[in-house]
Amino acid sequence: MKVIVLGAGVVGVTTAYYLARQGAEVLVLDRQAGPGMETSFANAGELSYGMTSPWAAPGVPMKALKWLFMRHRPLFIWPLMSPTMWAWGLRMLANCNERSYRTNKGRMVRISNYSRDCLTDLMGEVTLDFDQREQGTLQLFRTEKQVKASKADQDVLAEYDSPFDVLDHDGCIAAEPALARVSDKFVGGLRLTADRTGDCRMFTLALAEKASQLGVRFRYGVTIHRLELEDGRIGAVMTDAGREIADRYVCALGPYAPILLRTVGIALPIYPIKGYSITLPVTDPDAAPQSTIMDETHKVAVTRLGERIRVAGQAEIIGYNAKLGGTATDTVRHVVTDLFPDGGDVSLAEGWTGLRPMTPDGTPVIGPTRYDNLFLNTGHGTLGWTMACGSGRAVADAVTGKVPEISFDGLTAARYGQ
Repeated sequence: MKVIVLGAGVVGVTTAYYLARQGAEVLVLDRQAGPGMETSFANAGELSYGMTSPWAAPGVPMKALKWLFMRHRPLFIWPLMSPTMWAWGLRMLANCNERSYRTNKGRMVRISNYSRDCLTDLMGEVTLDFDQREQGTLQLFRTEKQVKASKADQDVLAEYDSPFDVLDHDGCIAAEPALARVSDKFVGGLRLTADRTGDCRMFTLALAEKASQLGVRFRYGVTIHRLELEDGRIGAVMTDAGREIADRYVCALGPYAPILLRTVGIALPIYPIKGYSITLPVTDPDAAPQSTIMDETHKVAVTRLGERIRVAGQAEIIGYNAKLGGTATDTVRHVVTDLFPDGGDVSLAEGWTGLRPMTPDGTPVIGPTRYDNLFLNTGHGTLGWTMACGSGRAVADAVTGKVPEISFDGLTAARYGQ
């Protein structure tokens, strides 16, 4: 069986690896010069199993209004004349209720918990170097109001068997000793003990090499134009390098998936949400974070990656705009200098921006489509790496005719009438 995987980000590469492991002949196409060059390139470095939640939640609309008036705000909305953007926003607002939140949360946790187990299995099969640490995530609260609000999150975590520790001020310092230098900045925290950290791009590069050893062919610098229909199924993919034919196709193009899928009549509400990061060298290991700290106020993650610190966050709704402006990383720079002023050299920070493929309900779109030889693995939002192994393995199973170990109920394009 020949399978073409469209996209060489972390989701596409993991899918290709699992397909090859099951004996498929796999070709991966990507417009970039190598794997993991877009959304996977410089993300927060979190494998956020404990923080798997949809952005659409009760109370978010009011929070979003308050964020708009913050100096270092986590959300920017540009009032574009875009029906697609506004339709996506309205669908997201419609999910900001308790019933939808619990449904969407359950679907997302199903994938992330499976992905956690799949990564553990994968690490037992192959050796991958990606600056991994297994010291959890510390959600840091600057106010008592945030501490009280976290009780609802604790109830949900307990319901889904996600381990956590509630920490007081001193407990946060015990978990992250460098915070003792800024002890007046926070009052408590929630430590998600099952979370891991690591460099997503390093992981993608390493796994692409393992996939190549299994026979996967990667063709880079190839622009994908459209899919072609033939007798009610996908007949080919058209690229700037010609026509490619396979038995089955997997679309793992992240925020660009809906553009391609429109060519065969599939309309998905996936919208690009822009995020930012900086990466800086550690100058004092004792003054730097040991794992990941999520600043609850600014929604910014500060992660230790070997001898580097990755600081990532913000959500900018501005369409397919991947430009990195001169002041775009001010918020993430503020957070790292505020919490770890002596840990790294911000003057040497490298800035980056990427587009996250967000669905209005937060849940990715994976599995089969109305065409029997087209499968999807996209729409993971900020959790692409967290869910990559699980969704990649499940989709590979479906493509090769095996019964996936998790249910696709509520995860496919069918929930959007597609």
